[in-house]
Amino acid sequence: MNNLVQHRIFNEIYQIGKDGIPEFKTYIAGEWTYGESFYEVKSPIDGKVIARVSKLSEEQVEEVMKRIYEYGREKIREYPGEKRIESFLKAAQLMKDAFEDFVNVLILDAGKPKTNAIGETKATIERLEKTTFESRRMLGDYVPGDWSEETLESEGIVKREPYGVILAISSFNYPLFISATKVIPGLFSGNAVILKPASIDPLAAILFIRVLELSGFPKESFALLTIPGKLMDVVVKDKRIRAITFTGSTEVGEHIIKTGGIKAYHLELGGKDPAIVLDDADLELTSEKIIKGMVSYSGQRCDAIRLILAQEEIYEELKTKIIEKLKKIEPKNPLEDEDTIMGPLIDKKTADYIEEVYKDAIRKGAKPLTRFKRKENYVWPILLEADKKIVKDLRAFQEDVFGPLTLIIKVKDEDEAVEIANSSRFGLDASVFSECEKRARKVARKLEVGSVFINEYPRHGIGYYPFGGMKDSGIGREGIGYSVEQLTTTKTIVHNFKGYGVWEYI
Repeated sequence: MNNLVQHRIFNEIYQIGKDGIPEFKTYIAGEWTYGESFYEVKSPIDGKVIARVSKLSEEQVEEVMKRIYEYGREKIREYPGEKRIESFLKAAQLMKDAFEDFVNVLILDAGKPKTNAIGETKATIERLEKTTFESRRMLGDYVPGDWSEETLESEGIVKREPYGVILAISSFNYPLFISATKVIPGLFSGNAVILKPASIDPLAAILFIRVLELSGFPKESFALLTIPGKLMDVVVKDKRIRAITFTGSTEVGEHIIKTGGIKAYHLELGGKDPAIVLDDADLELTSEKIIKGMVSYSGQRCDAIRLILAQEEIYEELKTKIIEKLKKIEPKNPLEDEDTIMGPLIDKKTADYIEEVYKDAIRKGAKPLTRFKRKENYVWPILLEADKKIVKDLRAFQEDVFGPLTLIIKVKDEDEAVEIANSSRFGLDASVFSECEKRARKVARKLEVGSVFINEYPRHGIGYYPFGGMKDSGIGREGIGYSVEQLTTTKTIVHNFKGYGVWEYI
């Protein structure tokens, strides 16, 4: 595995172990260092160890917190906005130079098909380049005082300010992009940022932090916490952390809030994304879009389609089209087939869970429309037909199923579809398929979700359009400009000019 990374900019952040496995340092607010021990990183493709990553000791974690709080948060505020943009653009160029390394790591570490790995790397570069769009989100307000007798002869300025130190906790499914979309707005808005990458696939995040270090940002203003999630409670509750941005499961999000106490929270959590198909939809287009929404990255996406609600007039035809297309798709080793659509699930535990949810649905009366097939953590696409009378009893409906399992349900009309969709505790995204803009718009208005995609499957891309959830799907919004607003607060400064003759009121 000596060829895991090739570009010279990464030479200083790892060594080759005695068995030929790369051993990575971690970044503690200005210094690349080894931890007290290593933990192994295994590829979901074949289960082989591809790297070892430094595990920080309690003392090293405290050193990170101290450096970030005492030095880093002030240094990033003293680094002007113009310079921040220059650094982001430099980071984008460095990523272009090391493009193949990022792609290779995403394939090996996260099990991504090559097209997905290329897409995630390109999206991260574009996100860095689009920071030029965000500066106006840092503008505040001018508030004149002459609209109240109490505030005559004064004026107020409401300015956006950073929280200070932000904890960014990333998820495994987009280990590069999600890490970047938390660190970028954090630094952009003048916060120091501590990044906790997913332990199961941390390598892309490590490479990204190296790129940021070389791009000119104050070196003490960001850091990596390469420790297991179970050891994070002490960090989450630390009063030096003023805001937490997290992407992951609803259950972990709830735990973070309970543990962290009074802080600002920016959480993108679980989903149960429905696709509502009306009887005037283009069924060929609809079936193609739904398939992509189901199987992209093996369904390991918060915005994956996991519920299809189709009107009875077109139900059978749509079902047939989806089944025919699904039969042509199977998970493959992305190292052996560069054109594969689906790769493995992230680990065997996830595949075990998908199988449990499948068996629960069958036991409660759901009908399998595709043959269940699994080989270790490779799981073939699953489509289950469920009667609307039983669907709410299924774990497949109640839980955030992170894999290629989707329910399809026949409904009478759009009102019934909306009722079932809104009965979910989740409210992240939804799709509506119809050739009538008025009907689609009406359904979109009624859906209790953060984003609705008309004649398209949910996908967030670079965050050009804002996204985020309602209900158990999260707090706040991600996206260009919107994340900056979530990671800053407001400060009101009132100037008293009473008696100075600045204003002479009638």
